[in-house]
Amino acid sequence: MNVKYFRDTDTALLEFSEKEVAETREISENIYVDLDENGNLVSMTIEHAKANSSLPTVDVQEVNSGAV
Repeated sequence: MNVKYFRDTDTALLEFSEKEVAETREISENIYVDLDENGNLVSMTIEHAKANSSLPTVDVQEVNSGAV
């Protein structure tokens, strides 16, 4: 997974796979998801990212499946 932040447009791009995008869906006014031909998530775009998320801070936590 890659997270890219474009400071000039205050846009965050979260890339989940390198598959070809077949469709883009608007989730809300500032959030869009790209899907492959099977409907799987390829990427997500968050416009006005600082207002809509906790950027520039990004924390990644791996949770052991037996820890729930």
